[in-house]
Amino acid sequence: MAAAVETSPVLEILVREPDGYSIWNGPPFKNNNQPGIKLEKVPCSNAKYSEDGSRIMVTKTDSAIGIYDSNTLKEIRCFQIPNVVASALSPCGAYLQTFQKSTTPQEKNVVLWSIETGDPVYEQFQKNMTKATWPSIQFSSDEAVACRLATNEIQFFDAADFSKGISHRLRVPGVAAVELSRAPGSHVAAFVPESKGSPASVQIYACAKELQSQPLARRSFFRCSTVQLHWNHGSTGLLVVVQSDVDKTNQSYYGESKLHYLTTDGAFEGLVPLRKEGPIHDVQWSYSGKEFAVVYGFMPASATVFDKKCKPVHELGSGPYNTVRWNPKGKLLCLAGFGNLPGDMAFWDIVDKKQLGTTRAECSVTSEWSADGCYFMTATTAPRLQVDNCVKIFNYNGSLLFKKMFNKLFQADWKPESPDKFGEIAELIKSVGSVKIEETKSQGQGSTTKKPASANPPVQKPAAYRPPHAKNAAAVQAELFGGSSTGEMSKNALKNKKKREKQKEKKAAEAAAASGAT
Repeated sequence: MAAAVETSPVLEILVREPDGYSIWNGPPFKNNNQPGIKLEKVPCSNAKYSEDGSRIMVTKTDSAIGIYDSNTLKEIRCFQIPNVVASALSPCGAYLQTFQKSTTPQEKNVVLWSIETGDPVYEQFQKNMTKATWPSIQFSSDEAVACRLATNEIQFFDAADFSKGISHRLRVPGVAAVELSRAPGSHVAAFVPESKGSPASVQIYACAKELQSQPLARRSFFRCSTVQLHWNHGSTGLLVVVQSDVDKTNQSYYGESKLHYLTTDGAFEGLVPLRKEGPIHDVQWSYSGKEFAVVYGFMPASATVFDKKCKPVHELGSGPYNTVRWNPKGKLLCLAGFGNLPGDMAFWDIVDKKQLGTTRAECSVTSEWSADGCYFMTATTAPRLQVDNCVKIFNYNGSLLFKKMFNKLFQADWKPESPDKFGEIAELIKSVGSVKIEETKSQGQGSTTKKPASANPPVQKPAAYRPPHAKNAAAVQAELFGGSSTGEMSKNALKNKKKREKQKEKKAAEAAAASGAT
């Protein structure tokens, strides 16, 4: 296992402040429990890893966009793009997609650039950009499939050669949002909102042209303003969070939400059976794609783990939670309450069905597991919060490993890595623990009498409140009776003891003299 750990990638963290970004070497930390610096601070206005972590897109202050190799940190290509509003890297870092301000439809303002050649490979006009419509062209994780949303249709491309243009079109009247499955890119989900009394719907189609004659699955619903579409790894299941702006039952000011589940084989189409009424706070698939976790209901919210047949397999209880983060190795899970909640976190072992620990990370804006599944990082960032900006890194069981404060922090991201590159989490935890013990032994010159210092000493529980007179009682008692509140003889107590002994000796001598006189 030691060889496997040595060949595993080194964890890295990208940290962006107002004056630029830097890259830290991730845990386990060796130098006084502080991260090493892989890249000193470089000026920029934005920085982002590609989905596979191989490249970094850096928006420089002069509106130039640089693409860097994340391992060597050398610049691969620099694009000079005026009036750029948004930019995005493709999952493997082969393409850069940009959106520029445009005044006329003749000006094609969405451009897909080849990073290898630096040339544009596809251009189009897009009137405006929203979170739902950006990036305009969606890729599967392996960049084998690409598509985009157009008016009443979904357009597909040959991702290996965009010069061929649109390869085929899938007509879906009224389509307002699409989500391409990522791994593999075999299916696409289309959302059609309510119109003229007709219910809203989500439909699943195959990406292959010859299989698109009819949807593989379909789910209709009323009272729907927006949807969130979540594909699993394996592209066999789709979770749909349906959100309505108005709650007809008047139970929530923020509207109502429902969670639907569809499978590509048609085995399940319906609502996820939740045990409690209330909003859907968060939902996330496990890395394996075989189960998903949901946080739902009015506070205190409940949390449940379901299998891919939509059957509940584990109840995680209830608490002040609105966030779920599934460990990349699949064994562990973190429930948290961020935003307007106080930041409670609970770490669960889903396999053994036990809670590993609880802690708190107040005012956290972002949170994510490391790729090896051993560490959990939270960050308090601007512009959401302008004070107490910080990065915290916790061990897999919730114990605090590292904390650093910033005057202002915009971003803190793990470098993406495939969890498959790391060993099983139980073995990784053991190996990391052995490394820490060896380090502390070497620092103590191999001494066997000294215990290795813990990198994260347990926090002492605060003592129960004692009034001032009770605090002094032990000291007073020690002075009066020759004892000590600390188990050692104090100077005053020792002095009083000697006085009493002299008095006893004096009385004994006087008594002896009196008896002799008689």
